Amino acid sequence: MNIFIVTLGSRGDVQPYIALGKGLQAAGHAVTVCTSVSFEPFITEHGLRYGYMSDEFMKLMESAEGHDAIENTTGVFGSIKTMMKLMKEANRINRELMKDTWAAAQEAEPDLIIYHPKALSGAHIAEKLRIPVMLAVPAPAFVPTAEIPVVGLPDLNLGRWYNRLGYALINQGYRAYDGLANEFRQQTLGLGKIKQAALPRQNYAGEPIPVLHCISQHVLPRPTDWPSHATMNGYWFLDRANDWQPSAELQAFLDAGDPPVYVGFGSMAGRNPEKLARTVIAGLQQAGVRGVIATGWGGLAASDLPETIFKIDQAPHDWLFPRMAAVVHHGGAGTTAAGLRAGRPTGIVTFIADQPLWGKRVHDLGVGTESIPHKKLTPDNLAAAIREMTTNPSIRRSAEALGEKLRAEDGVGDTVNLIERMGTRTEREMARV
Repeated sequence: MNIFIVTLGSRGDVQPYIALGKGLQAAGHAVTVCTSVSFEPFITEHGLRYGYMSDEFMKLMESAEGHDAIENTTGVFGSIKTMMKLMKEANRINRELMKDTWAAAQEAEPDLIIYHPKALSGAHIAEKLRIPVMLAVPAPAFVPTAEIPVVGLPDLNLGRWYNRLGYALINQGYRAYDGLANEFRQQTLGLGKIKQAALPRQNYAGEPIPVLHCISQHVLPRPTDWPSHATMNGYWFLDRANDWQPSAELQAFLDAGDPPVYVGFGSMAGRNPEKLARTVIAGLQQAGVRGVIATGWGGLAASDLPETIFKIDQAPHDWLFPRMAAVVHHGGAGTTAAGLRAGRPTGIVTFIADQPLWGKRVHDLGVGTESIPHKKLTPDNLAAAIREMTTNPSIRRSAEALGEKLRAEDGVGDTVNLIERMGTRTEREMARV
């Protein structure tokens, strides 16, 4: 098959899809990944074709307005407030991104489209081309269930009705983009207007769109009330190149003492990364541990560090995390998965979206400490979390046991096999329309 993957967002929204693309390519399929142009080198260095999309969305998220949105987003209602605040500019950008995606898809001439829910055009382009389509997501936010609170809604233990209400709220939030998606359908693709255009549930043949979740059931069990077209396929890990080597300075730091604690928040530093860096440095020192601070992707800014703390821009998680005593991060789905696969105790400082969900799962599984909302992060509570992770043998044993289970999984391979089966079946169904 010729497969077109479209995704949108930060590195955490791109890297798993590259991993899936590499797995599909290894199985004999041609793969194009369409996303922001800043990721083009990242995609092509892994041997995949690149489909052009402008960098306007990334620039918005890296702007003062974008950082302010991250800083002040809490829960579903905070997310809705953020969305409304950015909507005018986001609508302008989305119009261009959907046109970019359509142009890239026409060039790729795919037989199947796999898309991230932020990429609003995926299902509509598949309908125009009359080809199968699949939705791929890193968190359970779109398939209703009574068993898991929706991403962004606090887990208040109010029961099944409360959980289902959360999914209704998310779907209603997406409805704000229905007009934009229908405008694209009508003006660019020449298709008719539909309901729930921002997040279609069915393909043009009237069949449910398969929803692939790149999540391990060892971390989050598949809800028993999900329909059969919603699957949980295991994590999609993108491992480092075999020839990757750390800098001499990083290797020397690791060799010079006890395993350090990793701290990094990706692109989630908000408006004041310097303040966040000071908090992290103080917390590490107060805990009496060595530390590695990651400052890449717009995250922590750190200077004048003590000799017990080493700063890196970034390093492959599958190389770095097994060498740590514990990992502290923002709770992005991919970073959480990498830390758990390494078998390391995990502490999560939450900012937005699905991060509180993974923070709660880490704590419930006994592989880390209770998560800390970023606005409540202090040197004292960070130090307390680090001491708990590095001295509690129960957390260490549980983390090691979960890591063994995750290393035994092949999420990409299992998903590739599923896509091949589902893609063939969907093609037969569509041929009858």
